[in-house]
Amino acid sequence: MPNQNMQNQNQMQSGAQMPQNMGNQTISHNHGAHEMMDTHELLGGLIGALEQYQLYNQHIQDQELKDILQRQTSFMTQLYNTMVESFQTGQDPTVPTQQYNMQQSNEVTYGVQAGQPKKPKQSVSEFTDECFSSFMLGHTKGLASSLTMAAVEMNHPVLRRILADSVPNMIEMSYELFLYQNKHGYYQVPQLNPQDMNVMVQAYTKAPQQGMH
Repeated sequence: MPNQNMQNQNQMQSGAQMPQNMGNQTISHNHGAHEMMDTHELLGGLIGALEQYQLYNQHIQDQELKDILQRQTSFMTQLYNTMVESFQTGQDPTVPTQQYNMQQSNEVTYGVQAGQPKKPKQSVSEFTDECFSSFMLGHTKGLASSLTMAAVEMNHPVLRRILADSVPNMIEMSYELFLYQNKHGYYQVPQLNPQDMNVMVQAYTKAPQQGMH
């Protein structure tokens, strides 16, 4: 009988604890260990980028770059919230993954012009919009790589899809910043001479595809 009483007591204690978890019934904790670590790293990376963007916003002079920063901040904040929601619930997010649309022209200026040799700035007061746009580009490129590597190792289907769908958005943000920098002469694009370029373009030919008619 003492054992039966002890069992009943344990059951009562377990039953008493159940209401505390009732609100979490929809939570699906079917995340692998590696997936958990990757998601923590990604969310931390998004937080870091958003916090750094706030610092840059105080010092950026060009309104065009400020507009880019604000659009990207808004988009990354929503991505962060979408990831957090699905990470915690295991369900489709309330706000699905969005598509980032840049506002830069696709025109690229080619060629290299000599300028002053670069060296590390010695104080924050020396930072320019060239510096801030480079910092921003570093964040978006880093997140694009991190999302790509994490997406192929995610086992949860909803979270994996969110990450996979977010990679093109980070690429688009990076391209927008590249175009901004290129337009202002911060990111120059050298070219080979036409003869060498033609040789390299013609260095490949299509392969036959089996089963294709």
